[in-house]
Amino acid sequence: GIKKPFTEVIKANIGDAHAMGQRPITFLRQVVALCTYPNLLDSPSFPEDAKNRARRILQGCGGNSLGSYSASQGINCIREDVASYIERRDGGVPADPDNIYLTTGASDGIATILKILVSGGGKSRTGVMIPIPQYPLYSAAISELDAIQVNYYLDEENCWALDVNELRRSLNEAKAYCNPKVLCIINPGNPTGQVQNRKCIEEVIHFAWEEKLFLLADEVYQDNVYSEGCQFHSFKKILYEMGPEYYNNVELASFHSTSKGYMGECGYRGGYMEVINLHPEIKGQLVKLLSVRLCPPVSGQAAMDIVVNPPVPGEESYSQFIKEKESVLTNLAKKAKLTEDMFNKVPGIHCNPLQGAMYAFPRIFIPSKAIEEAKAHKMAPDMFYCMKLLEETGICVVPGSGFGQREGSYHFRMTILPPVEKLKILLEKVKDFHIKFLEKYA
Repeated sequence: GIKKPFTEVIKANIGDAHAMGQRPITFLRQVVALCTYPNLLDSPSFPEDAKNRARRILQGCGGNSLGSYSASQGINCIREDVASYIERRDGGVPADPDNIYLTTGASDGIATILKILVSGGGKSRTGVMIPIPQYPLYSAAISELDAIQVNYYLDEENCWALDVNELRRSLNEAKAYCNPKVLCIINPGNPTGQVQNRKCIEEVIHFAWEEKLFLLADEVYQDNVYSEGCQFHSFKKILYEMGPEYYNNVELASFHSTSKGYMGECGYRGGYMEVINLHPEIKGQLVKLLSVRLCPPVSGQAAMDIVVNPPVPGEESYSQFIKEKESVLTNLAKKAKLTEDMFNKVPGIHCNPLQGAMYAFPRIFIPSKAIEEAKAHKMAPDMFYCMKLLEETGICVVPGSGFGQREGSYHFRMTILPPVEKLKILLEKVKDFHIKFLEKYA
């Protein structure tokens, strides 16, 4: 009941596009609606290309119903569509539906793969290399499995680039206390928003091949690339182009999701992983492990199908679909630039270019007086800052300490998802707050 100095809380803390007002992609919702309520297949309100896709998905379901369990790996025809999508995306690099596993969002796939890779005890316990800053799913899954978290730092001074020398340092130090077996890459980056170039990916693959590491490529933001001169390259494609010595030997799991991109369909929990070069016996164990959870949500599988099998030129829904897709991505690109520019005008805030994904991870200067006060409250300094920001402006962001950061540096992560007008207000409020914060604690 206490009067606050703001009228609403702006939740810029989580990448939930629809919660921030993004409209669903019409075609995706039409197909899922038709699958959910097949009586609509007789309705003239739905386009024929949406009906064709719904019929195909329903034929793949037991009893032609979305309400039946699917195979543990997911509905066959959807896995075929995923394989075709990967081949198109990667310029003809072959993809086998048998290596595709539909998942409950990408998170479920990542946790499952980690589960089969973790073993040993003491110094032979599996070490999992993760980028710092990282998406906290990784640290949480590693902790849950009692595996060993091995940090490698992204280079903030160099637009959060990944440096192989840093990977080598991290790996060599970790060998003293664990058995590093897994290397996780997030590209485009979360929370850091960088897009890795081709040369960097080649170096990472060579490093994984040399050290016999299992590669985990989290590529859920593959549609979200905004900066001039930046392009998404999949690890699978580069691995293939590096030749058979690499392509036949490096174990790779790559992940995608319905939750990000231009779709933003977080609630459907749709995703897939492609796993290559897995030993046949291990593959058997993976399928067994997946069968414990029966199957991923079938409506989420249907949503994933539309992401990988959208309308094509010549189909009646194509022009509307492209218009909606491009509108979302153009808008995000505009908001990425706006956020970067606004932050860099504020004294004591520095923000790297937002090349991709949907977050800003600006570095903030926190005066020593504020650090002392945070300690007195038993809080991390950036948590103290974010709580003050929330209480004084109603803006909710996440402290950088939740993602990991270099000792003595402070950040927060903020999504760029709010509508442009609301985002401008948000950025102005952060600017005013930061200047007052510096004045108060200087």
